[in-house]
Amino acid sequence: QVQLVESGGGLVQAGGSLRLSCAASGRTFSSYTMGWFRQAPGNEREFVGAIGWSTGSIHYADSVKGRFTISRDNAKNTVYLQMNSLKPEDTAVYYCAARLQAPPTSRVGSYDYWGQGTQVTVSS
Repeated sequence: QVQLVESGGGLVQAGGSLRLSCAASGRTFSSYTMGWFRQAPGNEREFVGAIGWSTGSIHYADSVKGRFTISRDNAKNTVYLQMNSLKPEDTAVYYCAARLQAPPTSRVGSYDYWGQGTQVTVSS
């Protein structure tokens, strides 16, 4: 069992930056692949990126590639999402998710644990 708590969301102008954090409980954080997803009103939850538990391999959605960076600090049980060059279409609730000892995937249903989400709003 792992509990996830996101933070760092807020209101930012287009072109600005935000860094989201996701703090995990438990002592086995390094065994989890961590994903970031987002959901805008009226839309389905969509994949943003993920970082693997063993090799640390990272995958991004095409829509954020080159602008967003995922990293993790296993000593702090935390995964980060650095978001640069933000666009109004990045506005959404951002969620982190975890799946135990499995490779990164973009599939929402493949993650076992979810945080409560943090709102990111990008104004034009």
